[in-house]
Amino acid sequence: MSPPRPSLRAEKALLRAGRTAVAGVDEVGRGAPAGPVTCGVVVVDATVGPVPVGLRDSKLLTPAARRALVDVVDRWCLDHAVGHASAAEVDALGLTAALGLAGVRALGALSVRPDAVLLDGSHDWLGPPDGPGGGAVPPVTTRVRADQTCASVAAASVLAKVARDGIMVDLDGQHPGYGWAANKGYGTGDHLAGVERLGLTVHHRHTWRFGTGDPDGTGPPGRQDR
Repeated sequence: MSPPRPSLRAEKALLRAGRTAVAGVDEVGRGAPAGPVTCGVVVVDATVGPVPVGLRDSKLLTPAARRALVDVVDRWCLDHAVGHASAAEVDALGLTAALGLAGVRALGALSVRPDAVLLDGSHDWLGPPDGPGGGAVPPVTTRVRADQTCASVAAASVLAKVARDGIMVDLDGQHPGYGWAANKGYGTGDHLAGVERLGLTVHHRHTWRFGTGDPDGTGPPGRQDR
């Protein structure tokens, strides 16, 4: 069965309930042992047009399709932004707090203030009172697979993925030998082989267990998602 196409049903339900601007938020880079974690945010309101043709969760699109959608999303939505937290911040704060920091930075870069957030997943890592936003994040609604079913979240995933991929391609030129232009910092065989030969860079998450793709050793080796 093919994944569902994203719609605006969830966003429009929030707008009918009295919200004026809904921000879809998604993250990329969670499972990578190198590079930042990145959050995209895309804001829509009652004037939003039909879902752009071809919009899907970023994982379901080719790199060329993602890049082509960036300008489309820019014209379609009310506002958008991307925020990052570095590998060093992941090490210092922990993954969940770093994700929240990237999301708060993305929200802070908006020119339009949303009054509701749709967040992919089942856990609110963005809005807790003790999180990076200090309780100032708009009310968050979590939704499992929102990146596949909610158009604003799918669009946010695309913007985040394109932005983070661009960073990793640039870093590959500065630190050759890890294959980041191809693997974008995920724990693929060529990346891990580069770590064995060359050691870790400042762009690696030094607290992580290399070869597993996450800090607690539970992820499969060679994982490359998003």
